Amino acid sequence: MALFNFWKKEENLFNENIGIEETRFVVLDTETTGFDYDNDRILCIGALVLQNNVIAIQDSFELYIEQDHYDKATAQIHGILKAFVIQRPSELEALQQFLLFLGDSVIIAHHTTFDVTMINKALERNGLPELTNKCLDTAILYKKTLIKSHLFERKDHYTLDDLADKFDISKKDRHTALGDAYITAIAFLKIVSKLREKKEINLNLLFK
Repeated sequence: MALFNFWKKEENLFNENIGIEETRFVVLDTETTGFDYDNDRILCIGALVLQNNVIAIQDSFELYIEQDHYDKATAQIHGILKAFVIQRPSELEALQQFLLFLGDSVIIAHHTTFDVTMINKALERNGLPELTNKCLDTAILYKKTLIKSHLFERKDHYTLDDLADKFDISKKDRHTALGDAYITAIAFLKIVSKLREKKEINLNLLFK
């Protein structure tokens, strides 16, 4: 299918030599029925385009996916109910739409491994290849901004709430896919700004 041609590595247009501002980032978050990669499912994908230090709110993506799997415990967190009245595409349709939106952009997420793995598992279920996009994790990038000192206790894991509190970002739409993507996008811009206070950075350095 022509839709999935961009998986071919020779057609991947990503260039690590271009600047951070010129790069098209897609900031991603998924709301899921749980944290089991094999048995849980994606309920909603939310994503925003970030380019030239601008979060393109008008160029956003949010899709609720039709799903039989349901977990009452996680529903209390993300608020997506089984009988949620909204037009929801099938998993395959949602993936196709998301892939068109994503293109060959660099993915940004908080704890990227979880979101990307959930999407890759969904792709696998539908007989499609895994994502080949480059990925950045704000949880990892944030640690690069911290001062190394025995007087400062660093945590092993920093939540999105930790970053929102640190950078004074509103948590009004926390635990919605698009809301969390927005918080992550702001956090990323704050992190890049903090890193630039220490030294000149480029796209390559963000991946190291």
